[in-house]
Amino acid sequence: MTDKRILMVAFHYPPVRVSSGIQRTLKFSAYLRDHGWEPMILTISPRAYEMVSDDQMKEIPDGMIVERAFGLNTQRHLSIKGRYLRWMAQPDRWASWWPMGVLTGLRMIRKYRPKAIMATYPIATSHWIGLTLHRLTGLPFVADFRDAMTEPDYPRDPVTWKVHRRLEKALVTHCTKAIFTTQGTLDMYAERYPEIPSSRWAIIENGFDEENFKDAETGLDRHRLGAEGQLVLVHSGILYPQERDPRPFFTALQSLKQAGEISAATLKVVLRATGTDDLYRKMIADYGIEDLVSIEPTIAYRSALQEMLRADGLLLMQASICNHQIPAKLYEYARAGQPILGLTDFAGNTAHLLRELGCTHIADIADAESIRGTLRSFITAWQSGQLNGVRRELADTCSRRSRTEELARLLESISR
Repeated sequence: MTDKRILMVAFHYPPVRVSSGIQRTLKFSAYLRDHGWEPMILTISPRAYEMVSDDQMKEIPDGMIVERAFGLNTQRHLSIKGRYLRWMAQPDRWASWWPMGVLTGLRMIRKYRPKAIMATYPIATSHWIGLTLHRLTGLPFVADFRDAMTEPDYPRDPVTWKVHRRLEKALVTHCTKAIFTTQGTLDMYAERYPEIPSSRWAIIENGFDEENFKDAETGLDRHRLGAEGQLVLVHSGILYPQERDPRPFFTALQSLKQAGEISAATLKVVLRATGTDDLYRKMIADYGIEDLVSIEPTIAYRSALQEMLRADGLLLMQASICNHQIPAKLYEYARAGQPILGLTDFAGNTAHLLRELGCTHIADIADAESIRGTLRSFITAWQSGQLNGVRRELADTCSRRSRTEELARLLESISR
């Protein structure tokens, strides 16, 4: 076994069931071995997860060391009638993971002697554990931010914002490398912290996993999801009420329906695993589009990929407040090869990548009229057989294996 070990601190790791966010750490841990690195995973006990599933446990490589430190969800486990003291959920609801996370991490470091530590967001306590271990041991520390920890209005709670900003500053000050998934996020941090040398910043984008898609394609029912003449448009994963506000989209659907341009016989929109189902059910009823839009529950990851592969179109939403971010699902959409309807801000990183991938049906997510026109064009192109997905050669540039190779090179540069 190689002596080049890395301790990876990650909240999202099987058996947690979430959308595509889990894939980044899982695939890094699976493919780093191909580059001479042996990952060790420090994660939280499964009881802290809101949903669990064994469907991705088989993707953890054989023999990989995975330690699950005690931690609770403050809201679920430590509240009284749903109420709890604010400090009990800072920097997030899994703050109780920190003590045992640090102790478990120190034990792993003493026993296995890793060359570096890597912690990954979006759970801030993961970064807190990684930073603490770095400061106690002096090992090189990679902070995988993915997206920004703080923005002018995020987190919305002012106390949480201050805690996150303080942690963020400590992270960029003490880490060896800070990784982001887009150029826009990196530029924002470089401007926010001009005293940090540019050599500390790095970009490793998200991606898709070819092995997962090959597995999903095995035995796949190739029949379309919809009835004859009915276009099925799928949004797969979390639909944040602010960052991916669907109300202008609902307004466009309402308008097209009232004009007689669409009906349940010609269009079905599937919102899969939104994370806020009850809110959207009421909203959809208020807009009178229950016959067009279907709220569907979380399913196994393999099943979600199969749904993407069988859909007529894939719906992507990203608001202007996230212009420096790119949803991880976009890379999976690209590999699925189905046409993409992008609702975003034209100036953002998401729109930029959509254009690079050859996607032409892009509308302003905040403008119902823009969405209406683009959706009409999307439907017309589908009906005439002129609607195409991302070309495979373009999608292949976004594989998880290529991203892991980038990470391996970064680790080599800091562990010499």
